[in-house]
Amino acid sequence: MAFNLRLIQALLVLAISIFHSLPGVEAAVGVNWGTTASHPLPPPKVVELLKSNNITKVKLFDADPNVLQSLSGTNIYVTVGIPNSMLRSLNSSKKAAESWVHDNLTRYFSDAGTGVRIEYIAVGDEPFLQSYGDQFHPFIVGAAINIQTALTAAKLANKVRVVVPCSSDTFASESSLPSKGHFRPDINETMIELLTFLNKHRSPFIANISPFLTYRQNKNITLDFSLFKETAHPLNDSHKAYQNSFDLTYDTLVTSLSKAGFPEMEIAVGQIGWPTDGATNATSSIAEIFMKGLTEHLHTKSGTPLRPHNPPTEIYVFSLLDEDQRSIANGNFERHWGIFTFDGQAKYPVNFGQGLKTLVNAQNVDYLASKWCVVNNNMDLSNASASALEACSVADCSAMSPGGSCFNITWPGNISYAFNSYYQQHDQRADSCNFGGLGLITTVDPSMEKCRFSVGLQTSLACSLHGSFLIYWILLLTAAISLCLWSPT
Repeated sequence: MAFNLRLIQALLVLAISIFHSLPGVEAAVGVNWGTTASHPLPPPKVVELLKSNNITKVKLFDADPNVLQSLSGTNIYVTVGIPNSMLRSLNSSKKAAESWVHDNLTRYFSDAGTGVRIEYIAVGDEPFLQSYGDQFHPFIVGAAINIQTALTAAKLANKVRVVVPCSSDTFASESSLPSKGHFRPDINETMIELLTFLNKHRSPFIANISPFLTYRQNKNITLDFSLFKETAHPLNDSHKAYQNSFDLTYDTLVTSLSKAGFPEMEIAVGQIGWPTDGATNATSSIAEIFMKGLTEHLHTKSGTPLRPHNPPTEIYVFSLLDEDQRSIANGNFERHWGIFTFDGQAKYPVNFGQGLKTLVNAQNVDYLASKWCVVNNNMDLSNASASALEACSVADCSAMSPGGSCFNITWPGNISYAFNSYYQQHDQRADSCNFGGLGLITTVDPSMEKCRFSVGLQTSLACSLHGSFLIYWILLLTAAISLCLWSPT
């Protein structure tokens, strides 16, 4: 008896849709992998870190070929990012979109385990951010449409979905009540266009949620409420009680989507985390409490008051590693979101779906020599503070912020911290520890209490760039000498 192929296909589709509609499906947890660092951990080493910690989903902010190559064959699901700076050209040119898809997706893509398992293309990075004004608004939807068209042409539209990560300031609420949620008036029209596009292609709405920023910006939100603590005083909205900041923000988005005409829109959380340095209440111990509270809340599969038993489909922790070149416009904590330090050392345990486990550190990390730059106490230090400020204008001194891990170190220890940060960022070049004769290179680790005086990585981006230029000039010089030796006189 022959089976009806169409009937089988219809039953499969029905089974999948029933599975996705079942209550209590726990969100998949991944990480954001950013590379805005002076000494980034080499991509192969980061991939080892992901694999050894059973992290199966990663979100990128660009399409770095070295990163994508390192992810090839790993079976890690990948979201590839398109920077905001590219939105204008992708909006105006279908050919540019086709080229981008070919260069950054088609050549790497595979769903069979041999290439890169790309599942999303993230068009822009928080392009609606209020501080950007309308810099990117006119180009977002057009860029997304052109990328989608390019995916269709490449026969990948049914395997890769287009999304647009949005900051939590795209939606707002009067009196912090979710029932009053709405999209910002200045972007409402563009947002409806975007939601129509996402809905048509069954793509989720990607929202970046930051309870830490909400806590800093809203005097009515307590620390306990942000950290999922049972002792937190609930916030009541009509007949619904909110026990934590995450649910409050999430349901504000749910209401905003409903008011825009998309009440059933799938939601994924593109960024969520807690910084560990650079500000008051930004510590590893508090970050651990937050992450434990978040993962336990997700594990209950209870959803939120407006979407009970229907939690976000995916959540990406922000971030995998600290990045010392991130903008600190919002605060010095911006460089300390990592669950790992810049060199891949775990800060606290995290549950990635296999229970709360101590994370595995990066192995065999190649550091620069065990040398530090400190202030020379035998010199006249009357101008040392000015030199330190100059060093900090280039290097990363965010840990010395009020509440930071190095805030309480006394003078001239704080001068030494600034000098060393500059010295390591410049790959321990002797001339980068001069500071008018105030600097001194030492092999004695000056770290104190919780304040770590770091040593840079041997395989830093800067080092490899310097090395490439050096090799180039050596080869050029060798060729020139050879020509001189062999040329007739």
